[in-house]
Amino acid sequence: MSDISSLDALGSSTGSAASAGVSDAGSADRFLKLLVTQLQNQDPLNPMDNAEITSQMAQINTVSGIERLNTGLQGLTAQVVQMQALQGAALVGRDVTVAGDRLAAVDGGAQGGFALAGPADRVQVEILNAAGVVVDTLDLGALGSGRHGFAWDGEGAEALSGHRFRVSASQGASEVTATPLMLDHVRAVGIDGAAGLTLDLQHSGQVAWGDVVAMN
Repeated sequence: MSDISSLDALGSSTGSAASAGVSDAGSADRFLKLLVTQLQNQDPLNPMDNAEITSQMAQINTVSGIERLNTGLQGLTAQVVQMQALQGAALVGRDVTVAGDRLAAVDGGAQGGFALAGPADRVQVEILNAAGVVVDTLDLGALGSGRHGFAWDGEGAEALSGHRFRVSASQGASEVTATPLMLDHVRAVGIDGAAGLTLDLQHSGQVAWGDVVAMN
């Protein structure tokens, strides 16, 4: 004769059945059939406890609810990706700010940026040519945490092609983390199954939508 432990086995297997594509209705139908069979064959002198039956019914309802929630979330995720694709398409031909150390030519000079993890009483930017040689140093003084930009006129240096920069920051004797930021040009957008919306940038290549710091 079956006992209530059989219902526990059904509850533990429902998750794997759902992952294999079994419908909510099918899982609930098997549960009810098993429950009716147990009630018909129970020992009249030792009937099943109502609390146990109620608990098992609540369990199957919970599993079915989770399956429906997962289905709804999948549909919502697909809609979000489609909306991002439409937004991303509007960025083609424009510039965005992403992590990177390449100088961008703007109005006869160059621009770059960085993000400080905390306040710093000393911030310095070194300009490097394509060979990695320091050609200029900018002392920016004290700055607060967050994003900052800088401009370099390039005076006394060769053409900007391949120029990069590096940032150092400190607060007293402690180093402050500085993440370099740069402008990059959006050439195209795409959708990656794992990463979602991606941008094809001129210098950085494929970049996830979530890695864009700002839209310019």
